[in-house]
Amino acid sequence: MNTIVGIDLGTTNSGVAVVRNGAPVMLPNGDERITPSVVGYAANGEWLVGTPARNQYVFDPDNTVRSIKRSMGTATRVTMGGRTFTPQEVSAFILREMKRIAELNVGSEVTDAVITVPAYFSDAARQATRDAGEIAGFNVRRIINEPTAAALAYGLNLGKDQLALVYDLGGGTFDVSLVELMDGIVEVRASHGNTRLGGDDFDERLARLIAAQFEERYDLDLRKDRRAWARLQRAAEMAKITLSDHPFAWIKEEYVTEKRGIPLHLECEVNRHEFEEVIGDLLDQTTASIDRVLNDAGVTADQLTQVLMVGGSSRVPAVWELVANYLDTEPRMTLNPEEVVALGAGVQAAIIAGEPIDAILVDVTPYSLGIAVAEARLGRVITDRYKVLIHRNTTIPVTKEDVFSTLYPEQDAIKIEVYQGEQPIASQNTPLGNFLISGLEPEHPGELPQVTVKFDMDVNGILQVTAQDRKTGKQEQITVEATPTRLSAAQISAAQTNLADSYQAGTVHTVTPLVPLVADMTLLARANRLLDGDTLDADDRAELTQLVIDINMAQANRDEKRLDQLSDDLLELLFDLESDEA
Repeated sequence: MNTIVGIDLGTTNSGVAVVRNGAPVMLPNGDERITPSVVGYAANGEWLVGTPARNQYVFDPDNTVRSIKRSMGTATRVTMGGRTFTPQEVSAFILREMKRIAELNVGSEVTDAVITVPAYFSDAARQATRDAGEIAGFNVRRIINEPTAAALAYGLNLGKDQLALVYDLGGGTFDVSLVELMDGIVEVRASHGNTRLGGDDFDERLARLIAAQFEERYDLDLRKDRRAWARLQRAAEMAKITLSDHPFAWIKEEYVTEKRGIPLHLECEVNRHEFEEVIGDLLDQTTASIDRVLNDAGVTADQLTQVLMVGGSSRVPAVWELVANYLDTEPRMTLNPEEVVALGAGVQAAIIAGEPIDAILVDVTPYSLGIAVAEARLGRVITDRYKVLIHRNTTIPVTKEDVFSTLYPEQDAIKIEVYQGEQPIASQNTPLGNFLISGLEPEHPGELPQVTVKFDMDVNGILQVTAQDRKTGKQEQITVEATPTRLSAAQISAAQTNLADSYQAGTVHTVTPLVPLVADMTLLARANRLLDGDTLDADDRAELTQLVIDINMAQANRDEKRLDQLSDDLLELLFDLESDEA
């Protein structure tokens, strides 16, 4: 039987899972159960994916891309190694790594996958995710919402009916979904969220706090130094993780920058209260989504059976406390919040593969979908109105249709403009696409030509819109894949070729090398002593500073060969400088 895998393509980390012996399990990559969603191009020509790329980010952010998920469905382009990539192509590197991990664990080729997306992802972002899967070599069998996948993972072990609120706060996106678990059916009742809210924003807030303190002390803005800012963001992320378990965290970055040739170090302590203060308004935004979901479903907080915490950022104590106090119930986190989405995707993959799992997934569309229309009121024609055909939180798959007429009898063409959103003014919503149907004829002389517009949304949340002339039967249609960010078949084929070429022997590096950090700390201490003193002239100080910076970079990249050479160079330079000092 062909194995279908479930993949959580995350903003910060990604994971792949399957069902074994009736239970979902993560497929590990060595000691790692999840893989950083980071892609980079190294100076030696290697493409880096996962941990090696994340390590590179702190010293070469210009050739490293992280959090690409936030750009899915947009016209954003990123550059690495002198080449320009779409978000789909960067994500394909990550998905190709998931494919490699899966095949290593399964022992055979893996071609089919279920991939998760945030419940509040736009149609364009969903299409971009599908494109990325195809570029990576997958037949994408299903796109499912992340909170839905999480509920599916939890639902396996629940023997009674449940009404659960899934609070999913990841690295870059946030969703709330109300999910009903009943007789083996996992039905989403309502969803809401923010595709640009997550742990990345927490890191940014904390990094800016520290940068402000550094600027106050040294009159230097670390945010203007790309490399220093990348190091500070990484340090802030590690501090955030530490503050989840401890009240204080130290941030120490040696030689983070320099001023007039003098190296400057960053060393400060942050406490949990400071961190919670700077992210407080972001957390408050999540409660608005909770209210929206409960109102949409016609449910009160006291009717909830349980609250499920999903996403790595839900580990932040302030998040847990906020949800617990707001809903007056203790949230559950019995499954690893960073793995539960992948596990649920694995469950859905097993269901599609026909494995005996007692669960049925029923999902919803998170946005209302409709077209722009004109309305006649008191003898006036009002344009740019929004007519909804599929209301938000409608169970999918779904088909809806309605009849529309021209404004005047002689009009023989209508432009169908498709939107998603909740605003009564069409242009204030998100445009998905448009097309023209022409050659219209009235059914009877003197009448207005009429057109039937049909919306079909499949189980992946992909929309097809068809317009048909009631008189002639002529029809035009658009699958909302032809957005400006949707790749053509030729572009996908070219991207597949480029990715395959990059994966030739020795060109993609995905496993963290297990090399020791060989820099002699005694040598670095001697170097620091000289730099802290006033005996060096400008040239010697500059040479020593650069050598120490190079050593720190080599350590971050775990480059053993270069580290050995730099340590020898430092030893020779220290010998000369200390001899002059004596």
